[in-house]
Amino acid sequence: MLNQFINVAVAEKLAALRTERYFQERAARANRADFLAMLEKAGTGTLIEGDELPPA
Repeated sequence: MLNQFINVAVAEKLAALRTERYFQERAARANRADFLAMLEKAGTGTLIEGDELPPA
């Protein structure tokens, strides 16, 4: 039972470290200008029927 606990703890730590490394690698490849251009386009499309906000 203690071995299983240790295995789970190690697996969770490895998963967290891999996730952190993944996001660091993605951030290193990021291009701020491309991101800002994408944000400029957000919300400019036509509304899809059924996707409206409910009345307040």
